Amino acid sequence: MSSRPSGIRVAVLKGGPSSERDVSLVSGKECAAALRNEGFGVVEIDAGTDLSSRLETLEPDIVFNALHGRWGEDGCVQGILEWMKIPYTHSGVLASSLAMDKQRAKAVFAAEGLPCAEGRLISVGDLADAHPMNPPYVIKPNNEGSSVGVSIVRDRSEIPKCLDEITSEVVMVERFVPGRELTVSVMLDEPLTVTDIRTHRSWYDYKAKYDPGGSRHIVPANIPSAVFEASLDYALRAHRVLGCRGLSRSDFRWDDRLGVDGLFILETNTQPGMTPTSLSPEQAAACGVEFDTLCRKLVEDATCGR
Repeated sequence: MSSRPSGIRVAVLKGGPSSERDVSLVSGKECAAALRNEGFGVVEIDAGTDLSSRLETLEPDIVFNALHGRWGEDGCVQGILEWMKIPYTHSGVLASSLAMDKQRAKAVFAAEGLPCAEGRLISVGDLADAHPMNPPYVIKPNNEGSSVGVSIVRDRSEIPKCLDEITSEVVMVERFVPGRELTVSVMLDEPLTVTDIRTHRSWYDYKAKYDPGGSRHIVPANIPSAVFEASLDYALRAHRVLGCRGLSRSDFRWDDRLGVDGLFILETNTQPGMTPTSLSPEQAAACGVEFDTLCRKLVEDATCGR
């Protein structure tokens, strides 16, 4: 594929029904504009229950998946695209499903020898009865992203508010790792760099991620070289052991009192945000890959059977 393609039609999937719909709409808009700048013919699709019929009518050559969250990031849309034999970007069915299921992803990471914070699934009813582990700990949905529904519990008095934000019957509880938030993107099987995420909020929640000025990103992170290199290594190993393709981003907590021993992988995102404040495009730019080029490279990588 040439750098200025002619006649190639790309359908950009955005929006969708998940709790991350608003973020996905912005990601899709940005990616569509970038691909038009690169010379592709682009149509934007707000993904709904009629997605397969719309794709059948439009007959795109390639689908750029800019969906986030459930149905778009968990293998569901990927399965539709495989069935229709339309090449698509990012990870395939299995990798998407595995990465979205936090408990199963942690089991895969542990088998690979990657350090994970202690955690397990628990019913909401049991959570209401007693602390599942010594506080502080994190409560999070097992299959959501963008910190949707995530809470930090330091005291029993915080439990009722946490329960109000939970929509599932089973949640993950995970030991809270003090310290700093680090993240690493992997693009086309190469780790990019490490970002140290700073926020004035108590932790890197939804508002810190997406509100203007909600967080400050130090790229590359000014951290000890051993921790920097370990972060790159862990992100690449997570990407590979899950079977990710295209672009992924792995998030870490680092207890900076403990050196490398304080570094823990939290999760791997197979559909990283592509908004003006998103981490992966920022890391790519720091490595000399501008946003339009990043989107083009992902389209050039698109296949079925991922």
